[in-house]
Amino acid sequence: MPSKHRFLSLAAAAALLLAPALLHAKPFKWASQGDVATWDIHAENNGFQNGVHASVYESLVYYNGRTFAVEPLLATSWKEISPTQVRFVLRQGVKFHDGSALTADDAVFSLQRAMAKTSNFTAYMEGVSKVVKVDEYTIDVLLSAPNPVLLRQLTELRIMSRAWAEKNRSVEPKDFKGKDENFAHRNAMGTGPYTLESWQPDVKMVLKRNPRWWGKMEGNVTEIVYTPIKSVATRMAALLSGEVDMVLDPSPQDLERLRANPELKVVEGLEYRTIFLGMDQFREELPGSNIQGKNPLKDVRVRRALYQAIDEETIARSIMRGLGKPTGTLVAPMVTGYTEAVGKRLPYSVEAARKLLAEAGYPDGFEVDFACPNNRYINDEAICQAVTAMWSRVGVRAKLRTMPLATYFPMIQRFEASIYMLGWGVPTFDALYSLQSLVRTVGTGADGHYNRGRYSHPRMDYLVDRIKGETDAPVRTRMLTEALQLSNDTVSHIPLHDQVIPWAMKRNIDLVHRADNRVDIHMVKVN
Repeated sequence: MPSKHRFLSLAAAAALLLAPALLHAKPFKWASQGDVATWDIHAENNGFQNGVHASVYESLVYYNGRTFAVEPLLATSWKEISPTQVRFVLRQGVKFHDGSALTADDAVFSLQRAMAKTSNFTAYMEGVSKVVKVDEYTIDVLLSAPNPVLLRQLTELRIMSRAWAEKNRSVEPKDFKGKDENFAHRNAMGTGPYTLESWQPDVKMVLKRNPRWWGKMEGNVTEIVYTPIKSVATRMAALLSGEVDMVLDPSPQDLERLRANPELKVVEGLEYRTIFLGMDQFREELPGSNIQGKNPLKDVRVRRALYQAIDEETIARSIMRGLGKPTGTLVAPMVTGYTEAVGKRLPYSVEAARKLLAEAGYPDGFEVDFACPNNRYINDEAICQAVTAMWSRVGVRAKLRTMPLATYFPMIQRFEASIYMLGWGVPTFDALYSLQSLVRTVGTGADGHYNRGRYSHPRMDYLVDRIKGETDAPVRTRMLTEALQLSNDTVSHIPLHDQVIPWAMKRNIDLVHRADNRVDIHMVKVN
């Protein structure tokens, strides 16, 4: 009996100690226009989705939300055994959501899974030839050549339980080019601060605080309710009525009204994401075009004409309302390799565009397919409508089709768009990530992985391949800038702007605004 009373006393004391935290712990309800496409952590590389996944699954290392320095997460330390061998020591005592222990087997399995044929995360495994287990809590990452951005790549490679994946037929990532699903598509089981309670695609997602989490919770959120709301008017109404605490993508035209509301606040900053248009430079003839036997987009003069026909300053002012900074290159200013010179846009000129089209043999323009998402980027559909109108002034008749991101991204991955919009963030903050994915000739692994226009240039390939293993920082940076300039000169893509991201929320919400547009839920405080 005494031992029983002692146990009850200890339990009561613990409850009293926990009471203040429980009293202050609250749900956090937020919304934006899109939804995650899958819960399979290697199936679809999407910035918004990756940020949501990071609340449930964790990586070996991750960025500090305030400084973007690489910090330990599931790995407590790492050291270079040789220029091509890096050893990681795993954090002991970490549990998956089902109570099983994290071990080296899970880390090896997950990193190798990211290299699978159906994975969309091969860009983050660039230069990795093999991952091997050293002991129960140690792994070695073996490289084909020295890799100066390995740690930054690893921030996006989350760890899954090997036993769970094998038990639930999810050893391979879901193939988004097909229709088959695996268990990991709709279910999740990580080590992160939150567990996936439920997910109704395009309706609602609920996450609950993980009582087994090993880390320190800076915030006080015990439940996360995320609601995808496509209509911007409905999102704003939900915020104003108090139905949600935060909107990730408020209406640009409503920002001043929101700032003037004493119950709300707006936090904003430049995102690491660049919005641009890609073009099919591979097919001999474009589907649906009135030009037979030729592909106008193969001609750099045509690509330049399309570029110079776009009045990006008007788009930034009238459509983006200050939430887009016009750019002339594929990466934002905070990314290594960027310079002011490389970021300068070609001048807007209807006359120059018409002249270029005539020189290329298209004085009357041509018809072309144009695809855009309607719920992924700030005012994406409105931007594409404006571009369509601008092109019509030079005789290019773009047949615009828009669709939600859930169907849009699989479509462009199947190379089914002649011209398409894409927003590309740079989670490594290094231009190699963009160059290798977007302008390297399509090859194996990460080479040309998102080169949906199948652009190809021998000098670009040479530069990208050299940059992969270059360890001399000044030399490497110069090559990054040269490659970006080559992309500009050959009009591999048509850059539009870098997004400026505002978040609108109730005044009682405290959080950290990140350049990667991700909400660190475990740092959110509801006062």
